Amino acid sequence: MPDGSAVTDGSAVPEGSVVPAHRDGNVLRWVAAYTASMVGDTVFFLALSWAAVQHGSPAEAGVVTAVSAVPRALLMLGGGVVADRFGPRRVVIGSDAVRCVTVLAVAAVLFAADPGLWLLALLAVVFGTVDAVFMPAVGALPARITAKDQLARVQGMRGLAVRFAAVVGAPLGGLGVAVGGSAAAFTLAGVLIAVSVPLLVSVRMRELPGDGATTARDGTAWRDLRAGLGYIRRHRVLAPLMVAIALGDLGFVGPLNVGLTLLAEERGWGASGMGWTLAGFGTGAGIAALLLTVRGRVPHAGLVVAGAIVPGAAAIGALAHVPALAGAVGIAVLVGLLTGLSGAVCGALLQTQADPAYLGRVTAVAGIVSLGIAPLSMPVSAAAIGVWGTGPVFAVSAVVCGLGGLVALCAPHLRRAELPA
Repeated sequence: MPDGSAVTDGSAVPEGSVVPAHRDGNVLRWVAAYTASMVGDTVFFLALSWAAVQHGSPAEAGVVTAVSAVPRALLMLGGGVVADRFGPRRVVIGSDAVRCVTVLAVAAVLFAADPGLWLLALLAVVFGTVDAVFMPAVGALPARITAKDQLARVQGMRGLAVRFAAVVGAPLGGLGVAVGGSAAAFTLAGVLIAVSVPLLVSVRMRELPGDGATTARDGTAWRDLRAGLGYIRRHRVLAPLMVAIALGDLGFVGPLNVGLTLLAEERGWGASGMGWTLAGFGTGAGIAALLLTVRGRVPHAGLVVAGAIVPGAAAIGALAHVPALAGAVGIAVLVGLLTGLSGAVCGALLQTQADPAYLGRVTAVAGIVSLGIAPLSMPVSAAAIGVWGTGPVFAVSAVVCGLGGLVALCAPHLRRAELPA
């Protein structure tokens, strides 16, 4: 078993928080790599959507853009096993390189020929498959690049990176399409992902006590997967935390995606009104991420999770009953602030509570909840709004989301959970 002081590139990463994460060059290189990769992802999916629309019917384009989610959802648990077996640094660098090469190869083909939808569908499947390995490994990295007392700050920085990618990626992708079509946009996505690879190589990461201890090479992947799921199920903090995350996401994703579109149409706000409301949500989430980045220390983390989810759920329910656009934008800011805070603190608790040997699998389970199960609420919400209207559906969603906060309150070990000082 590694002794906890080993590092992957021969450079020591300090055990204590000598330098705050937002001033630590090692952490900043990781954030830069993560940001470049996320912006590349945003550009990629815009380019994929545009190319699919140009080569097929709207229904076919919808299938192509959605097909990458299937292998990601089905294989992510296995991706967590891979991250724990071979180390997240190696897996992240390798999978990011594969994503880069794949996207650039497709861009080259599109510059030279017009292969049709089959190539785009294949690209989506490959990208989703690699993502299933990439995402758990990314989630297992923060604990290896900084001290435990800086993980809330790192989650805030990660949230800022996601917001930046959402704001910058779409215009960049649109610019790429305008300049040279989908081939140019894919090239831009590949270049952005390529930027992240040398940055990741330069990041110093240490092995933590227990790394690799539960994933012996002579064991089977199935055994490792069962061991990871059993570990989460028995853990007094992680088990209720996963339930709280699942309920929170199920109650949040539907209303803030398809539900908001239908609400804007019902209120007569139009596309611009929906855009302003989404911007309000993004602003609130960005403020929460910035506060965590600067402050870093979050006392009474378990109570903060519950204290943010419950009023955030009430705000989601109230959103459907505000007639004026300005009021809806204000509530959206509040929703973004509270959900951004609870999400970042949940992420920090996952990082600090999980045994390092299980971090990849723990992250994979959380990813399945957020990216595999929660999106199922979108078609359900749309169908329910068609039958009962926005008010009742937003209210039910608020109840489901609020139950996540109640779980955090009722689970004593989660309620008393603290982040390292």
